[in-house]
Amino acid sequence: MDYDFKTKLAAERERVEDLFEYEGCKVGRGTYGHVYKAKRKDGKDEKEYALKQIEGTGIMSACREIALLRELKHPNVIALQKVFLSHSDRKVWLLFDYAEHDLWHIIKFHRASKANKKPMQLPRGMVKSLLYQILDGIHYLHANWVLHRDLKPANILVMGEGPERGRVKVLQELAGASSLHTPLTHLYLAPKKADTKSNMSVCSDIWAIGCIFAELLTSEPIFHCRQEDIKTSNPFHHDQLDRIFSVMGFPADKDWEDIRKMPEYPTLQKDFRRTTYANSSLIKYMEKHKVKPDSKVFLLLQKLLTMDPNKRITSELALQDPYFLEEPLPTTDVFAGCQIPYPKREFLNEDEPEEKTEKNQTQQHQQAAGQAQAQNQQQTAAQQATSQQSSAQTNGVASALQHGQDQGPASKKAPDRAPLARPSGTGVLQSEYQHSGPRLGYQSSIQASAQTQSSLGYSSSSQQSSQYSHQTHRY
Repeated sequence: MDYDFKTKLAAERERVEDLFEYEGCKVGRGTYGHVYKAKRKDGKDEKEYALKQIEGTGIMSACREIALLRELKHPNVIALQKVFLSHSDRKVWLLFDYAEHDLWHIIKFHRASKANKKPMQLPRGMVKSLLYQILDGIHYLHANWVLHRDLKPANILVMGEGPERGRVKVLQELAGASSLHTPLTHLYLAPKKADTKSNMSVCSDIWAIGCIFAELLTSEPIFHCRQEDIKTSNPFHHDQLDRIFSVMGFPADKDWEDIRKMPEYPTLQKDFRRTTYANSSLIKYMEKHKVKPDSKVFLLLQKLLTMDPNKRITSELALQDPYFLEEPLPTTDVFAGCQIPYPKREFLNEDEPEEKTEKNQTQQHQQAAGQAQAQNQQQTAAQQATSQQSSAQTNGVASALQHGQDQGPASKKAPDRAPLARPSGTGVLQSEYQHSGPRLGYQSSIQASAQTQSSLGYSSSSQQSSQYSHQTHRY
C-alpha cells in the first residue's frame, strides 16, 4: 500500500465538520444514524441543508441506494447532493436540501385540531397539489424501473420557505428500503402484499398512494390496525386484511379474478367469511367523511384503491385524471402562496436514546390515531344527545304554549362551536388557502426525467403542542 498517497488523499479530502455547522441541531434519528440541520460555515449561501450520518452496518446496507440516489433527478424526488467519507470514525455523511415539513406531521396537525374540538380540514386545493406531485415523483421512479416499496406520510416531504417553497419531495429511504419483498409499514400495504409471500410491484406503490390520499381527505389512516411481526408464521397479516375488507368489502370473484390463483387462497377463505363484510364498501366509508360517491375526488380514490392490482390505475394515467382538471388546479406551491401554519422541526436532545425502531414509532402513530377516532365518536354522540335534548325541550315548550301556559318565547341555545385553530406566529388559515401561487408548469411524462432541478427531502420530527406524544422518524 502506498501510505504516502493515502496520507495525501486523506489531507485533501473534504471533511463535513470543516464545511458545515451542525452541532446541537439534530432533527431526526434512525436505525443507522442521525440527521442534522446544517449551514455552511463559510457563509457562501444562507441555504439550510440536511446532513444524514450513517454508521456501522448501515453503510453496507445503504450503498446500493446511495448509488441509485445519485442517478435520480426530478423536482419531486429527493436528490443526493454530496457524499462525505470519514475514514477515522468510519462514518458516511449524505448532504441533502433541508425539508421543513412532511405529511406525517401535517396530517398529525389536522388530526390534533379535530381531537381538540377545533377542526381545521386540509384545504382541498392543497390535497390536490400534494397528490399530483406525489404521483409525478412516483411516475418518474416507475418510468425508470425503480420501486419505492415504503410509501407513507413520513416519507413524503414538503419544502418550507425558500426557492422551492411548498414543493413535494418523495423520500426514497436508504437502509430501510433494502428488502425486495416486504415494505416496512403495514398500514399502506396492498391486499395482495398482505400475503407475506407475495413480491412487490408498482401496483403496491399505487395502493399506498391511495391510502395516503384517503388519509389527507379524512385526517386518519383508512386501514388503521395494530402492527404484526413481519416474521410471523401466519401467511397473512390478518388484522391488516380484516381492516381492508371492513372498509372495502370482501372482493367478489368478478372484481378480482386472479384471487383464486393465490397460493394461500384456501387459508384466506377459512380465515375470512365473505358474509362478514357484506355491508362494507369504500362508498359508505367515504360518505361518513362527507365525500360524495359521484365526485371526481372519490372516483380517483376508487381507482387508486382497486383491489385487483391488474385493474389498478397507473401513476401515468392517474396524472391525467379529470380530478386534476377541475378547479382549483394543482399548484407547484402546495400552500398556494399563503403563510404556512405548521410548526417547524425541533432539535432533539443528544442525550435521548439513540435508536427508536420503526415498529415503536408506528405503534405510537396508531395509538394517537385511535385516540383521535375515539374522541371524534364521543363528540358525535354528545352532539346527537344535545340535539335530541334541545328538540325535546322545544317540543315541551310548544306543548305548554298550546295548553295556554304562560311561558315566554323559548330561547334556543346554539351548540358551542369552537373557532378554527390558528397556530401561533402564523397568518390566517381557515377553510381554504387562497390560490395565488403559480400553477403547475409541467405535465407528468417520462420526459420529466430531463428536469435536473436538484432537491431533496427526508423525514424527521417536529414540535407539536397537542395530546400526541413526540415521535421521531426513521431515515
